[in-house]
Amino acid sequence: MAIAKRVSVVDQTADLVAHVDALDWPQITAELDSQGCAVLKSLLTPDQCRAIAALYPDDAHFRSRIVMGRHGFGRGEYKYFAYPLPDLIAQLRPTLYAHLQGIANRWNEAMGIDIRYPATHAAFLKRCHEAGQARPTPLLLQYEAGDYNCLHQDLYGEHVFPLQVAILLSEPGRDFTGGEFVLTEQRPRMQSRAEVVPLAQGDAVAFAVHHRPVQGTRGTYRVNLRHGVSRIRSGRRHTLGVIFHDAK
Repeated sequence: MAIAKRVSVVDQTADLVAHVDALDWPQITAELDSQGCAVLKSLLTPDQCRAIAALYPDDAHFRSRIVMGRHGFGRGEYKYFAYPLPDLIAQLRPTLYAHLQGIANRWNEAMGIDIRYPATHAAFLKRCHEAGQARPTPLLLQYEAGDYNCLHQDLYGEHVFPLQVAILLSEPGRDFTGGEFVLTEQRPRMQSRAEVVPLAQGDAVAFAVHHRPVQGTRGTYRVNLRHGVSRIRSGRRHTLGVIFHDAK
C-alpha cells in the first residue's frame, strides 16, 4: 500500500524540471535580494498539492512527527520525510537548488562569509553527510483551527544552505482561512520589519533561512530573518517545506 501511494505522488514529475526552469528567475532573484523572499507562482499543480498532502496520515513516508506545543514551537504538527523521498520532492530539491546556489554564493561573498556551495545538490548533501548531517529535512506541516507556527529558523547543524522553500498545498478560502506566511527581518540598531506573503494553492515562497546581505549607505550589512505562520482561523492547512541541508 505504501508503495502505491508513493508512486501516485510522482505521476506528474516528468515536466517538473522544465517548469521550474521556466519560472521568472531574474524577477525571483531581484525580490530575494530586495526583500529576502520571493513567490514562485504555481510551482505545483492542484493535483500534485493534494497528492502530497494526502501522504500525511501514512507514517511509512516519515522518519519523525513533531507536535509543536510540546516544544514551544506554536500549535500544530509536522512530519519529516524519510529517505528515499517521494520522487516529486526528491526532484524539487536539486532542481530548485540549481537556481538558488548562485544567489547563496553571492550573498555569502557580500557578507564576508567564506563558505561556498557546490554546483549540484548531491555534492552539497555529500558535504552534509560527511559532517554527520544525514537525516532528511523536507517536511509536511499540518495546521488546524487555532494553530500557528512561532517565528524560527531551520538550521539543523553546522552546514546550512541559506535559502529554503515552502509550498502551500491547501487552497485559501476553501480549505482554511488565516494562516498567512510571515517573515520578520531584524535590522541592526533598527526596529524589526515584518513581511506577510500571500500565497495561492501551489504557490511557493523562497526565503532566507538565517540572514541576508543588505546594501546600506556605509556598505553591506547583515540582517537576521525568522519565519512563521499566523493563526489558522478555520479549516486545515498543509504546507511542504523544502530545506536543502540535512540534519544531525
